[in-house]
Amino acid sequence: MKPRVSVIVPVYNEGEAILRCLERMLREMLLPAEVLVVHDMPEDTTVPYVEQVARTDPRVRAVLNTYGRGPANAIRFGIDAALAPVVVVTMADGCDDPRQIDELARLVDRGVVVAAASRYMPGGQQVGGPRLKRIMSRWAGRSLYTLARVGTRDATNSFKAYDTAFVREVGIESRTGFEIGLELTAKATRLRLPVAEIPTIWLDRPLGESHFDLGRFLPGYLRWYFFAYGRRLSRERLAGRAAPSGAVPAQRDPQDSTEFETTA
Repeated sequence: MKPRVSVIVPVYNEGEAILRCLERMLREMLLPAEVLVVHDMPEDTTVPYVEQVARTDPRVRAVLNTYGRGPANAIRFGIDAALAPVVVVTMADGCDDPRQIDELARLVDRGVVVAAASRYMPGGQQVGGPRLKRIMSRWAGRSLYTLARVGTRDATNSFKAYDTAFVREVGIESRTGFEIGLELTAKATRLRLPVAEIPTIWLDRPLGESHFDLGRFLPGYLRWYFFAYGRRLSRERLAGRAAPSGAVPAQRDPQDSTEFETTA
């Protein structure tokens, strides 16, 4: 049976911890799905445990990213490898609520091109995480929602569902960090395509230490933040900004082999 939703999980040396993530995800998803666990190198410690799960559950696949190291390239590769008309990006660290994967996917089935899990709408909450990042992401989300009318109060959160055809049409230009979620939200806004949100409770990662480098990734976020405020664009002009997301693999950046974290 062809999956209705492809779940993209970028990983970096999660090891045995991936088992808990996958167990919760596979238990909560009811829609026909595939789970693509995308890793940058064959020796990643996550791979043996993913293969262990895959032997008993055919929905799971370990996928080797060949576009270049880092979360942005892993997400790009996963979307290009997806078989379903809807893709959901979620992280392996336990911050996202897997019960909401189906709900986000169903919003895309109903016609939105981006469905966001929002910490900042009524009913949403962020528990833990660095204070400066919380302040910045909340300010960015609320200002974009109010002034640019992006359709979600949490444009920077990576936990989103997308119309696969939309993503492949407009392309992904991000190559570092987690700004893909903001990029695709901004592009949908410039095209005047529908974006929706549901409340989520985001929990800071229970295991390990985040290596998110705000100073390094901030320029990418600012680029898409300001892009969202532009005038309406045609699909042709927007698609012409970038080659298809997998057309030109990015150069590998050895400094981008960091643990994956959910959000800005």
